[in-house]
Amino acid sequence: MMAQIRSSEHTTSAHDRVYRGLRTRIMHGEILPGHPLTLRGLGQEYEVSMTPAREAIRRLVAEGALTMSASGRVSTPELTNDRIEELAALRALIEVELASRALPRAHMALIERLQTINNSIAERVAQRDAVGYISANLDFHRALYLRAQAPAMLAMAETVWLQLGPTMRALYGRLRQAEPPQFHRLILAALKAGDEPGLRLAVRSDVTQGLRHLTA
Repeated sequence: MMAQIRSSEHTTSAHDRVYRGLRTRIMHGEILPGHPLTLRGLGQEYEVSMTPAREAIRRLVAEGALTMSASGRVSTPELTNDRIEELAALRALIEVELASRALPRAHMALIERLQTINNSIAERVAQRDAVGYISANLDFHRALYLRAQAPAMLAMAETVWLQLGPTMRALYGRLRQAEPPQFHRLILAALKAGDEPGLRLAVRSDVTQGLRHLTA
């Protein structure tokens, strides 16, 4: 019995490690749209058996981070223009509300932390580090939204980020980003001023502006 329990715990731990590792890679744009994934490849990469790899894929397919064809082929999604517009609209709705709820708790320590993250984004841009740029950009938004104290809403936002990860990587290549997001400065200014309408506008512009280039 104890051996069965240990085996179950090991499988759960292995599955969670594959799931979290792959989820982070997808969200940060390490994997481009349409990239195929196999159980064998994931098993070798994470040094696990087929079972935890299969469970991780099943969860990520359910979250929309991966797609599975009728034949069982698994890949990162290649989003249509309609789907990109839908996800951009979701970002605008959810993240504007999160920012608005965070504003009353946006004390100077948070603003300074956001400025530090924004400086690191500038470094990633200078280094042409697409994955680092996407990761730091999401850290900027997550640090602000955590102050909203709305965990269900933040989880929804992260699911949208996850579905958009590969597409954001493709967008980065298309825009040839040369400087940090301009709307981050407006977000910081609105936080310092306690300007809720300005904050809502800056966040809405920040989360939708770039994606428009993909559907143009």
